[in-house]
Amino acid sequence: MDARLRLLADLPSPPAPPLVGRWLGHLTQARPATMHRTMERWADQFGPFFTVRFGPTVLLGVADPDTLHQLLRDRPQGFRRTARLREVADELGAVPGLFSAEGEQWRRQRKMVMAAFAPGAIRAYAPALHRVALNLQGRWAAAARHGGWIDLAADLKRYTVDAIAGLAFGVEVNTLASGAEDEIQRHLDRVLAGLYRRAMSPWAYWRWLRTRRERELETSVHAVRQAIADLVAQARQRRSQDPARRAAPPNLLEAMIAAADDPASGLGDNDVAGNVSTMLFAGEDTTANSLAWLIWLLHGNPSALALAQAEARALVARSGGFAALDAGALDGLEWLDACISESMRLVPVAPMLVLQALAPTRVADIAVPSGTLVWCLLRHAGINPQQVADAASFDPARWLPGGAFHSDTATRRLALPFGGGARICPGRYLALQEMRVAMAMLLAGFEIDAVESADGQAVRETMQFTMNPTPLRMKLHLRAA
Repeated sequence: MDARLRLLADLPSPPAPPLVGRWLGHLTQARPATMHRTMERWADQFGPFFTVRFGPTVLLGVADPDTLHQLLRDRPQGFRRTARLREVADELGAVPGLFSAEGEQWRRQRKMVMAAFAPGAIRAYAPALHRVALNLQGRWAAAARHGGWIDLAADLKRYTVDAIAGLAFGVEVNTLASGAEDEIQRHLDRVLAGLYRRAMSPWAYWRWLRTRRERELETSVHAVRQAIADLVAQARQRRSQDPARRAAPPNLLEAMIAAADDPASGLGDNDVAGNVSTMLFAGEDTTANSLAWLIWLLHGNPSALALAQAEARALVARSGGFAALDAGALDGLEWLDACISESMRLVPVAPMLVLQALAPTRVADIAVPSGTLVWCLLRHAGINPQQVADAASFDPARWLPGGAFHSDTATRRLALPFGGGARICPGRYLALQEMRVAMAMLLAGFEIDAVESADGQAVRETMQFTMNPTPLRMKLHLRAA
C-alpha cells in the first residue's frame, strides 16, 4: 500500500463520551432509528471522510460523491454487503436473492432478474398495474365520500403488495378491495424491521435473551418462507398443467423456474426462493414509502401540487378518464417525474449503505484494511447546501430542462436514490411506474385536504431497513367533475 496514503487513525472522528466511550465508542450517540441523520450530522462537522467506533469496530464514513460512485462501481469485486447482515439473515433461515447474494451466486442471478425488470417487461404488465390503481381509486373514493381519514402507509403497502403479486407471481391478492391487511404484508414488515434491528446491534442479544419481539420475528420469518414455498409450488403446478406457460412464462416467478430448470443455468430452487423473497420485501416497502414521502411533500408545497394536478388532469381528460388512460401516456408527465426525482433527492428510502472491503484497498487517499466497514452516506451530497443551491427546498424545477439536476451531469450524480454501479436497483423502472400510475390517479381525481402525522407531531424520518416517514394519515375529497 502506498506509504503516502492516510490511515484510518489519521481521520477526524467525533469525540466519544467520557467513561463509557473507552469501551463503547460512539454507540451511545447513535440510535438505529436515526442512525442516518447522526452520520450525516457528523459528515457536516468532520468532512466527507471520518471514522466512527461502535464498540471495538472502527467504521469509515464516506460522504464524498465521487468516491461514493467509485465504491458503488467496485461491487461486487472489491466490496460486498456486510458479513454481519449475511450472518443475521442466515441465522434466520433467509435464502439469498439478488439483493443479498454475492460473488458468482450474484452473477448467475443478475441476468435472469434484470431481464424480467426491463422496461419492456414492465410495459407488458401495465394493464394489470392499472387495475390495481383502479382498486386504490375505489378505496380512496369511498373514504372521501365519508370524510374519513386514510391510513396512508397501510393503503400504499396494499397497493404495492397487489402490484408486485401480479407482476412477479401472476397472483391477484387484491388487498385493496378487501380492505383487510394481507397476512404476508404484516410478516414482511416485521421481518424487515427485525433484520435491521439485529444487523445494527453490536451484540447478538437474541441468542440468550428470548424476548417476545424476537420470537415474533422468527415466527414471521417462518411464515414468509412458507408463503414463498406455496407460491413456487402453485407456479410449478400451473406450468405442469399448461405447456404454453413453459414455452412463454407469463410472470417473473415462472420465468425464474424455467431458468432454474435449465441445467446450464447454474440456478436452483434456492435461487428462485431467494428472489421471490427479495421481490416481496423490496417491492412492498420501498415504493410505498417513496409514495408516502412524495404525497406529504406535495401537500406541503401548494404551488408544486397545483402544477402536478393541472398536468395530470389535462392528461386524464385527453384520455377520456383515468380508467381509459394508456400507460404510455404517463411518460408525458414531465412535472410529476420532476416531483418524484426531487422527493427522492430529499427523502430517499435508502439514504445510506454499509459495505465491507473484501481485501486491503484504498478509498480516495485512505488505506483501508480488509474487512473494514465503509458507511456510504448516499443522500448527504444531494442535500448539502455547499453543493446544491437552496438544498432544503422542494423545487422540482431543478430537474427540468435548464435546471441544475437536468443539465449538469456532475450535479445529477449527487442524487443516488437507487444506488449505482452493477448493483443498481433492478426494480427502479417498476417503482417509477407504480408511482406514476398511483399519483396520476390521485392528482386527477381528488383534492388533498390534509396530510399529517398520525400522532399529531412533526413528520419524522425513521430507519427500519428503509427510511420511513412516521405514520401518516390523509384526508381527500372527490374533485368536482
